[in-house]
Amino acid sequence: MRCFELKDPLGVTVISSRTAGSRTGATAVDREQLEALLAGDDEAPSTALDALRGGASHVVWEGTASAESLAHVYGRRLRHTLRKGIETTGLERAVELLGRHGQPVRLGQINSADGAWVFMLFITEDSRGLVACTGVRQSAQSGPRP
Repeated sequence: MRCFELKDPLGVTVISSRTAGSRTGATAVDREQLEALLAGDDEAPSTALDALRGGASHVVWEGTASAESLAHVYGRRLRHTLRKGIETTGLERAVELLGRHGQPVRLGQINSADGAWVFMLFITEDSRGLVACTGVRQSAQSGPRP
């Protein structure tokens, strides 16, 4: 088994080879599919869509993670960002939606071209729907993420 860890924009491990579900035969999610998933009126997905259309890099990882576990992890992230005054978009709503979803999700990430924002995407297991989206503004000291 290959070992891996996925860290969220604040550096917390959200999925690792120990917690990842298996997903064979998953299809890649291309830029156009992501644009369709992000279309709508909610602030976080709309901002992520603007970043994507502005040349942001993106990735959707194979495998799935428990939405319940992610709700717990991102609930801690919400409390941390509020305590530290870190600017986010859609984080409270993402925690709520993940907590209600009840099914595994795929994870994706969009890094704005200027490095100012990193968005985490929580996508249905079949890649046909967006469960939640949240973004966190990156501090000037950390610079753009790869």
